[in-house]
Amino acid sequence: MKNLIKELKTFLILWSTQSLSQLGSAMTNFALTLWLYQQTGSALKTALLSICSYAPYVCMSIFAGALSDRWNKKKVMLACDTFAACCTVTVLVLLKNDLLMPWHMYLLNAVNGLMNTIQQPAGDVAMTLITPKKQYQRTSGLRSLSNSLVTILNPVIATSLFAFGGMDVVIYVDLATFGVAFAALLLFVRIPEIVKENETESFSESVKAGLGYLRNNCMILILILFLAGVNLVASAFDAVLPALILPRENGGETVLGIVTSSAGIATLIGSLMVTVLPAPKNRIRVIYVTMLISLSTENFLLAFARSPILWCLGQIIGWLPVPVMSANLDVILRATIPETMQGRVYSCRNTLQFFTIPIGFFLGGYMVDELCEPVMQKASAGGTLLRMFGSGKGSGAAMAMLILGVTGTLVCLFFGKILRKYRFEEDI
Repeated sequence: MKNLIKELKTFLILWSTQSLSQLGSAMTNFALTLWLYQQTGSALKTALLSICSYAPYVCMSIFAGALSDRWNKKKVMLACDTFAACCTVTVLVLLKNDLLMPWHMYLLNAVNGLMNTIQQPAGDVAMTLITPKKQYQRTSGLRSLSNSLVTILNPVIATSLFAFGGMDVVIYVDLATFGVAFAALLLFVRIPEIVKENETESFSESVKAGLGYLRNNCMILILILFLAGVNLVASAFDAVLPALILPRENGGETVLGIVTSSAGIATLIGSLMVTVLPAPKNRIRVIYVTMLISLSTENFLLAFARSPILWCLGQIIGWLPVPVMSANLDVILRATIPETMQGRVYSCRNTLQFFTIPIGFFLGGYMVDELCEPVMQKASAGGTLLRMFGSGKGSGAAMAMLILGVTGTLVCLFFGKILRKYRFEEDI
């Protein structure tokens, strides 16, 4: 154990402090959502916070990797963290002077999203450079573990701090976590430099190089497109879930919170499993089989279940395999893509893999409001539809869950058939 800790010392310092800073940022974002909803009473205006934050990520990721591969990774991470902290301080100053308005928050969230877009590929490559190849699966599990803890803890801590001392206290805690992460990265983390393949490569050539790598490596490209399909179904599920639970007699806000937190608990357990599981013989097969279990079982169970216990069980079954998939994908990407190309390829991957998320949110909401709920309202008494999905508001969301379950199963079977012919040769 001592040798393992020594071997991963740099990773553990960077991972733990960056995760702490991530928790602080997530707390601020959650508290800002509470504050904005209190001020406006509008779900749409509140949702725009996430849209403004996510839009730069989807639109600019493909270019961010080219910048990341050309710049010093440590300096990029320090600069982006500092810029994000300045945005947080700006929110605090505006808030203290009663000048904070929704458009300020949208603009600052967009800037934060842009900084995250640039920082993420640099951070991903940095993690590769400071991690021995034989520890990729273990460190991927630890990163999934910290993400799960952030998901579970940030609403609880942010709500408590917000109730105790208001928005100010949440921001102060966020800035404190930033200070710890910044100092650790600056003083205690050394990120090795990598030899660039082509010092004279232009920016546009760098962007094309990332796309070209994916075009010439079909296995990686197909995996990314498969997960884009998974994200489409998963984000539509996220849009449908509140419409399924909130209107039910045995549902409501508290039950929705419990069901949602079940996903975080499941990913936490899955992340712990990944850190101790041996390397599988076929990582590609693990990826599509875990997603087949996740998308089919969860959606079908929630489509027909009427009990909060079964809703929680569906979330647990659906999210437990996700860290296993993520860890195996992470190993394949880090072991396959040359270190000099990882920033560019990861950024292209982010654009291709995640552009379906906003589309999925829109489709999920549209499917419930405009298609499934109207169909259920016209369903005949005692008919098959009412027996399957129940009656009243929320039954349309149950029908949508069934559609998503069928769609997710088809996506997994389709790409699984294609991916069976590929092999990932692991060189440890």
